Amino acid sequence: MFGRNPVQNFIRNLVRLIILVPFWLLLVWPDLAELESMYIWIAVKSIALLWFANVFAKMFFIIPQWQRMVLLRLGKSVGARGPGVIIVPPFIYSVARMIDIRITTYEVKATKTLTRDNIPIDVTAAVELEVEDPERAAIEVQNYWKTTEWASMEALKSTIGGNDLRPLLSETERIAADLKKIIDTAAVDYGVNVRAVRITDVGTPHSLIEELAVIARAERAAKAKIIQAEAEKIVATSLKEASELLSQQPEAMKLRQIQALLDISKEESSMVIIYPMDSLMGQQIASATAGNRASKIKMNPGVQVFPSEE
Repeated sequence: MFGRNPVQNFIRNLVRLIILVPFWLLLVWPDLAELESMYIWIAVKSIALLWFANVFAKMFFIIPQWQRMVLLRLGKSVGARGPGVIIVPPFIYSVARMIDIRITTYEVKATKTLTRDNIPIDVTAAVELEVEDPERAAIEVQNYWKTTEWASMEALKSTIGGNDLRPLLSETERIAADLKKIIDTAAVDYGVNVRAVRITDVGTPHSLIEELAVIARAERAAKAKIIQAEAEKIVATSLKEASELLSQQPEAMKLRQIQALLDISKEESSMVIIYPMDSLMGQQIASATAGNRASKIKMNPGVQVFPSEE
């Protein structure tokens, strides 16, 4: 990981040259005059200078904005450092781990997992997380990434097993919120913060989808009948109240009858005959009119005459 940082490599090589060249000229160059008798001593000095320059150069670290360095002092954690230029003294301090704190997203899949009503489904969830405590992520767990992934998979399966199929299909936001709480509770011990969980796909058998569609249609039909029955009940109640009110006022009943006759007369094919209840002539006129309509129907079978309410 360190070799991929060009700025850090440049600084380390520059420090090596600054240390190695002056000391080599000061300590080794005078011995080159006696090369035949002191070549072993020259080689030892050169190796020692190279080792010292390399150790001193490795004290310098360039930590990017998205990384943190967890340091140990004589084997004990002293916290995280970065970003920027960090100097780590050798022999006493050591680097435990470099932690990437950027937001990361990965998928968790649960295949052929039984719901509470014993239906096998495939669920895919996207988990978005970030390292909130680099020191804990480096010290408390060996592989925080894989541990969090396994915890997410276990939480997903337990969430599926604790719910029926319908909530998993229709209440994905609530299921995702419950899943986030479960994963976050486990991941906080590793210094990881779960930012969000999203249910991206719920796979169900095709035959089950057809059965659910039939059930949904039946439920909608039943709901429509219930609404219609409630409306008829309201209408019946209103008619009852209106009849009671009209029965108390005889004059109002007559006005209502006149209004009904006006409504009937608005129809084009309607014929309204008004006569007193005890009038023989009115009854004869009404009977004759009804007879004429019946004869028209017999003479023209293809012609339909719709009688109006009289």
